[in-house]
Amino acid sequence: MDLAAYRAAAAAFSAELGVELYRHFAGLADELAIEPIYERHGALFTRAAVDELRALAAGADDGDGARGLRALTSFAVEGFLGQATKELDAELARREAELTLAVDGERIGYRESSIVQANEPDRARRAALEAARLEALAARLTPLRLEAHERTHALARELGWASYHAMCSELSGIDLVALERQTAAFAAATDATYRERLEPELRAGVGVGWDELARADLPVFFRDRDADARFPAERLVESFTATLAGLGIELGAQANIVLDLERRPGKSPRAFCSPARVPQEIYLVVPPIGGRDDYVALFHEGGHAEHYAWVDPELPWEFRQLGDNSITEAFAFLFDHLLEDPEWLRRHLDVEDDGALARRAQAQRLLLVRRYGAKLAYELELHGGERQLAELPARYAARLGDAVGIAWPRATWLDDVDPGFYVASYLRAWALETHLRALLRERFGVAWFAEPAAGAFLKRIWRDGQRLRADELLAAVSGAELDFGALLGDLDIAA
Repeated sequence: MDLAAYRAAAAAFSAELGVELYRHFAGLADELAIEPIYERHGALFTRAAVDELRALAAGADDGDGARGLRALTSFAVEGFLGQATKELDAELARREAELTLAVDGERIGYRESSIVQANEPDRARRAALEAARLEALAARLTPLRLEAHERTHALARELGWASYHAMCSELSGIDLVALERQTAAFAAATDATYRERLEPELRAGVGVGWDELARADLPVFFRDRDADARFPAERLVESFTATLAGLGIELGAQANIVLDLERRPGKSPRAFCSPARVPQEIYLVVPPIGGRDDYVALFHEGGHAEHYAWVDPELPWEFRQLGDNSITEAFAFLFDHLLEDPEWLRRHLDVEDDGALARRAQAQRLLLVRRYGAKLAYELELHGGERQLAELPARYAARLGDAVGIAWPRATWLDDVDPGFYVASYLRAWALETHLRALLRERFGVAWFAEPAAGAFLKRIWRDGQRLRADELLAAVSGAELDFGALLGDLDIAA
């Protein structure tokens, strides 16, 4: 195989796909036209390409050569599976964009419904939105997700792996079972204080405690509208720009970042960053919701964008565009964590906080880490191939319900799953971000975000793209091991 030619073709495919994903999910194009892109680049994702890259990776010595070949193999496999499900993915995107819900005589877009729910003060109406959304999901979207799920699992076995889980573990180099043990230990360590820690925050944010809480209330809890007054819309971009300036970064001079904050009917409710060509062409997209959520979205996705924007353009393409996404997620969390930092709040928003914002954010993070740990355990079952498909919705609801502490619907058993065990990227990113934030504070002070030297430190890390895994990166910059003990300490919970 001509690896240079393969890289060049892969980069062209990735750029086209990144732009198309941006256009559709930013509400600029009704159709997600990914099928023609796959057709133009079909040679990248043949069975022969997968087998050849996998063989080259297996025979490579340790080091960057082996890392790069594993990343390219993962890319080829992902594309091979994407080829097989592209029609389903396109139809799923079309249905999501067109689907509307009937709630109290009003038609609400399916994609908009989560935003509406997060801003709805009436609990009965939130429950009605939840019910309508779950009903539409089960009837219109889950059949497509199920077909795609079964197809990808069959193809993973056809490619020679025992299961989809085995395939993802080999390609990522991450021991997912060991990670699940760590997250289970985190859950056990937080069991005794979890409800007690969340109770006052739930009552303050939702108006009810554990005795009445329902899943339909969680979007309101995470939305945290009470904090909106401290996060004025007119200072959103200014505060992000000023934060970067403190690190020695001029956002206005970064022609490689396109910032899209406009409201559009078909825009995805989830903010996202589409790195079409790293580091030359990066789209940063935030759907305006209002208040603090817009800040969280901009700073989180801005963390992704800055990471990608500073990657060394001379790195092999696979280290610029592929690799362990725990790393880019960690930088996203690093930036959105500033919104609970008392020193950042004082300097950039003139907010004197007594710790209330930090306590709410800690409660939210505690719930999320427990929830994602349960998701990982469930996905190991979902993708392990040892359970009957009919058992899985109940397993999902039980695991998530036990972890979060409320009844959890079965209907989201496939909708709540991202491809390739991306749940592991989030979990490892939370741990990595905690370590990195502590390191930045130790080296550059509590106001590290206002120190150009801290920016220079981050730029040096960013230049390396995702050449290393998250655990390797942490070891390289600090000598520490990636573990969840740091997260417990950050949440003031004894191990």
